[in-house]
Amino acid sequence: MQVQEKSGGIKFAGISQPILHQRGPEIQPYGTLRDIPIALDQEVRAETCSLLNQVLADTITLYSLYKKHHWLVRGQTFYQLHLLLDKHADEQRALIDELGERVQKLGGIAIADPRHVSEVTRIERPPNGAEEVPVMLSRLLEAHEVTIREVREGIKKTNQNSDIGTNDLLTSQVLLINETQVWYLAEHLVDTPLVRS
Repeated sequence: MQVQEKSGGIKFAGISQPILHQRGPEIQPYGTLRDIPIALDQEVRAETCSLLNQVLADTITLYSLYKKHHWLVRGQTFYQLHLLLDKHADEQRALIDELGERVQKLGGIAIADPRHVSEVTRIERPPNGAEEVPVMLSRLLEAHEVTIREVREGIKKTNQNSDIGTNDLLTSQVLLINETQVWYLAEHLVDTPLVRS
C-alpha cells in the first residue's frame, strides 16, 4: 500500500475515506408533509401523521419501559417475567418500525429522538430505580391503556377519513398486540394460590 504525505495528514492512495463531521440544514422539518401521490388529501395525511406520532412516542416509551422492567424484575417469577417482558419488548419494537414507516409513507416525519419522545409521550415517567414487581406490571398496564386509548381514537378517525392503510395497521397490529400484552400482564397480578385452593 502506498502512502502519500499531504499537508494536514496522511492520505492512503487508492482507499476511499469517509467524510466526517458533516452538518447541514433540515431538509424537512418535523410536522410538515411532502406531497406523496397516495390519493389522500393533505389535511387527512397531516391529521394521521400527528395521531401516529403520538402513538409512536408512547410505543417507544412503552418499549423502553418493558426493557427496563425486563432487566430489573426479581423474585419467584423472575425467569418467566424476564422472558415475557423481553418478548413483549420485541413486539413493541416491531410496532415502532411499522408506525414510523407509516408516517413516512404519508409524507411526514416520524418522531424518533428520545429527547423529543420524552416531551411528547403521555405515559407517566417511572422512577429511575427499581420498583416491586407488581408496581412494574401496573405501570406497564397503565402505559398500555394510554396507548390503546389513542389507538382506538386513531381507528375512528382513520375510518372516517378513509385512510384504510393506517386503519388496518392500527386495528390488526397495534391494537391486537397491545390487548394481548395487557391480558398476559394482568393475569400476573391475580392473587391466586399456587398449590392449594
